[in-house]
Amino acid sequence: MVWVGAGHPHETIAVPGVALADRDVLVAVELSTICGSDVHTVQGRRAAPTPLVLGHESVGRVIATGDAGADAVDGTPLRIGDRVVWSVTIACGSCDRCHRGLTQKCRTLGKYGHDRVGAHGDLTGAFGTHVQLRDGTAIVRVPESLSAAVLAPASCATATAWAAVTRAARDIELDGAVVRVHGAGLVGLSAAAIAAEHGAAVEVLDPDPQRRELATRFGAGRVDREPDVVIEASGHAVTEALAGVGVGGTVVLVGSVFPAEPVPVDAESLVRRLVTITGVHNYTARELADAVAFLAGRGRAYPFGEAVGSVRPLLDIDAALAAAAAPGAPLRIGLQPGR
Repeated sequence: MVWVGAGHPHETIAVPGVALADRDVLVAVELSTICGSDVHTVQGRRAAPTPLVLGHESVGRVIATGDAGADAVDGTPLRIGDRVVWSVTIACGSCDRCHRGLTQKCRTLGKYGHDRVGAHGDLTGAFGTHVQLRDGTAIVRVPESLSAAVLAPASCATATAWAAVTRAARDIELDGAVVRVHGAGLVGLSAAAIAAEHGAAVEVLDPDPQRRELATRFGAGRVDREPDVVIEASGHAVTEALAGVGVGGTVVLVGSVFPAEPVPVDAESLVRRLVTITGVHNYTARELADAVAFLAGRGRAYPFGEAVGSVRPLLDIDAALAAAAAPGAPLRIGLQPGR
């Protein structure tokens, strides 16, 4: 399903054949979910090249590989029939940023659901029946026992939340710490559950009372002191996040992924309180694998499967995107090929 620009419906294109490079993988999509960034793009709030196949949250099965085969993140060869999720980013693995571990900011970065059709083939986004995964993609096998609704968002919301909590843990011992999360979207709720499983006391702030209530099912509760860590996952509460963190605390900014007004900074307050501010955007291959392991393990205690409020046929993509943008929308709406 190809997006051709704001105000235009998606167009359906058929791809008669796919030429796989040596370490490419062809995946048949089981389920994709609509991320907030997809909504921002079709609303014209986020710049994107056109024509474009949107979508970067998906789970599917390997149906073909290039002649040289391909490996999963754990180093084992991928096989036909493997159920997998994959990174939103494609990294070269050899530039200075990749060598520093910043693969999500590779000098020649590619991104599923963000690159124009034709630059690297046609099957470049998750809103289709198939996706062509290029060499440099982090591919993770996933359990058959986990629902597609749990797994599809792993390659965006869950992995990003894991990266945010992991970054906070570099500065603060989370066991016994207080963590405040701004925003009860899927990234914020996932971060709450992950932080709680690291032993933190977690509170989630959100203007929506229903979302705040939902946060209690993801490990959030009341806290009795200022937070050691603040994770800003909404993009709308940066000022509050900086002002609210305790002395020696860390603020992780993860929600500011769309254009917004600049935020004033009280530098003296930050200096005197010894505050660390860090940004997290996307994630590494290891963080994606760890996020999947969390969902398959202790994450089963949380209602991740309920995040997908409805599943629609892929051909209903425009109606699904409109529903995802409507007030009171579920955390995610799914798109299923062939439904």
